[in-house]
Amino acid sequence: MSRSATDVMHDVIVSAVLDAVAAFRQAAGGVPNALVRDIGAVHPNTTLADLPEPVRAAVAASVRAAFTRLQKEGYAVAPAATARAAAPRPAAGRPAPRTPRGPGKPPVVETKRRPPPRGPKGPPRGS
Repeated sequence: MSRSATDVMHDVIVSAVLDAVAAFRQAAGGVPNALVRDIGAVHPNTTLADLPEPVRAAVAASVRAAFTRLQKEGYAVAPAATARAAAPRPAAGRPAPRTPRGPGKPPVVETKRRPPPRGPKGPPRGS
Protein backbone atom coordinates (compact mmCIF):
# COMPACT_ATOMS: atom_id res chain seq x y z
CA MET A 1 0.00 0.00 0.00
CA SER A 2 1.45 3.36 -0.96
CA ARG A 3 1.56 6.16 1.58
CA SER A 4 0.56 9.75 0.98
CA ALA A 5 3.27 12.37 0.56
CA THR A 6 2.01 14.04 3.74
CA ASP A 7 2.61 10.87 5.77
CA VAL A 8 6.06 10.39 4.30
CA MET A 9 7.04 14.02 4.93
CA HIS A 10 5.66 13.81 8.48
CA ASP A 11 7.94 10.85 9.20
CA VAL A 12 10.89 12.59 7.53
CA ILE A 13 10.44 15.78 9.55
CA VAL A 14 10.04 13.96 12.87
CA SER A 15 13.17 11.97 12.12
CA ALA A 16 15.08 15.13 11.17
CA VAL A 17 14.07 16.90 14.39
CA LEU A 18 15.10 13.92 16.51
CA ASP A 19 18.44 13.71 14.68
CA ALA A 20 19.00 17.45 15.21
CA VAL A 21 18.27 17.18 18.95
CA ALA A 22 20.71 14.27 19.25
CA ALA A 23 23.30 16.32 17.33
CA PHE A 24 22.79 19.28 19.69
CA ARG A 25 23.40 16.95 22.63
CA GLN A 26 26.56 15.64 20.97
CA ALA A 27 27.78 19.18 20.23
CA ALA A 28 27.28 20.17 23.87
CA GLY A 29 29.61 17.38 24.98
CA GLY A 30 27.38 16.37 27.89
CA VAL A 31 27.45 19.83 29.48
CA PRO A 32 23.85 20.89 30.23
CA ASN A 33 24.62 24.62 30.18
CA ALA A 34 26.22 24.34 26.73
CA LEU A 35 23.19 22.43 25.46
CA VAL A 36 20.81 25.10 26.76
CA ARG A 37 23.02 27.85 25.27
CA ASP A 38 23.16 26.15 21.84
CA ILE A 39 19.41 25.52 21.71
CA GLY A 40 18.67 29.01 23.03
CA ALA A 41 20.77 30.51 20.23
CA VAL A 42 18.41 29.07 17.58
CA HIS A 43 15.89 31.63 16.32
CA PRO A 44 13.85 32.14 13.11
CA ASN A 45 16.77 33.85 11.34
CA THR A 46 19.32 31.16 12.17
CA THR A 47 21.21 29.91 9.14
CA LEU A 48 22.89 26.57 8.64
CA ALA A 49 26.29 28.23 9.16
CA ASP A 50 25.19 29.40 12.64
CA LEU A 51 24.63 25.83 13.87
CA PRO A 52 27.30 23.63 15.48
CA GLU A 53 29.10 21.24 13.11
CA PRO A 54 27.35 18.04 14.38
CA VAL A 55 23.96 19.69 13.79
CA ARG A 56 24.97 20.74 10.26
CA ALA A 57 26.02 17.17 9.52
CA ALA A 58 22.71 15.84 10.91
CA VAL A 59 20.72 18.29 8.76
CA ALA A 60 22.64 17.28 5.63
CA ALA A 61 22.09 13.59 6.38
CA SER A 62 18.38 14.21 7.01
CA VAL A 63 17.98 15.99 3.68
CA ARG A 64 19.67 13.13 1.82
CA ALA A 65 17.52 10.59 3.69
CA ALA A 66 14.37 12.58 2.90
CA PHE A 67 14.98 12.52 -0.84
CA THR A 68 15.92 8.85 -0.75
CA ARG A 69 12.79 8.00 1.21
CA LEU A 70 10.54 9.95 -1.13
CA GLN A 71 12.03 8.13 -4.12
CA LYS A 72 11.61 4.74 -2.40
CA GLU A 73 7.94 5.57 -1.77
CA GLY A 74 7.50 6.21 -5.49
CA TYR A 75 7.44 10.02 -5.55
CA ALA A 76 9.35 11.88 -8.24
CA VAL A 77 12.03 14.27 -7.05
CA ALA A 78 12.91 16.63 -9.89
CA PRO A 79 14.81 19.89 -10.31
CA ALA A 80 12.77 23.07 -9.91
CA ALA A 81 12.75 23.81 -13.66
CA THR A 82 10.99 20.51 -14.40
CA ALA A 83 8.51 21.00 -11.57
CA ARG A 84 7.66 24.52 -12.74
CA ALA A 85 7.08 23.34 -16.28
CA ALA A 86 4.52 20.81 -15.07
CA ALA A 87 2.70 23.31 -12.82
CA PRO A 88 -0.79 24.29 -13.98
CA ARG A 89 -1.19 27.70 -15.57
CA PRO A 90 -3.72 30.22 -14.20
CA ALA A 91 -6.99 30.67 -16.07
CA ALA A 92 -7.08 33.31 -18.83
CA GLY A 93 -9.36 35.66 -16.87
CA ARG A 94 -7.27 35.60 -13.69
CA PRO A 95 -4.01 37.46 -13.15
CA ALA A 96 -0.91 35.36 -12.61
CA PRO A 97 0.09 34.90 -8.96
CA ARG A 98 2.86 37.12 -7.63
CA THR A 99 6.27 35.52 -7.70
CA PRO A 100 8.84 35.86 -4.93
CA ARG A 101 11.54 38.47 -5.33
CA GLY A 102 14.27 35.82 -5.44
CA PRO A 103 16.71 34.31 -2.98
CA GLY A 104 18.28 36.59 -0.43
CA LYS A 105 15.96 39.53 -1.01
CA PRO A 106 13.66 40.60 1.81
CA PRO A 107 9.94 40.81 1.15
CA VAL A 108 8.44 44.18 0.34
CA VAL A 109 6.34 45.38 3.23
CA GLU A 110 3.73 47.90 2.28
CA THR A 111 2.63 50.14 5.12
CA LYS A 112 0.22 53.02 5.29
CA ARG A 113 2.04 55.89 6.92
CA ARG A 114 0.91 59.42 7.36
CA PRO A 115 3.11 61.97 5.66
CA PRO A 116 5.53 63.71 8.02
CA PRO A 117 4.15 66.86 9.64
CA ARG A 118 5.01 70.05 7.87
CA GLY A 119 6.53 73.02 9.57
CA PRO A 120 4.50 76.10 10.49
CA LYS A 121 2.72 77.84 7.63
CA GLY A 122 3.85 81.43 7.39
CA PRO A 123 5.69 83.64 9.87
CA PRO A 124 5.24 83.04 13.61
CA ARG A 125 2.56 85.08 15.33
CA GLY A 126 3.39 87.93 17.64
CA SER A 127 6.60 88.89 15.94
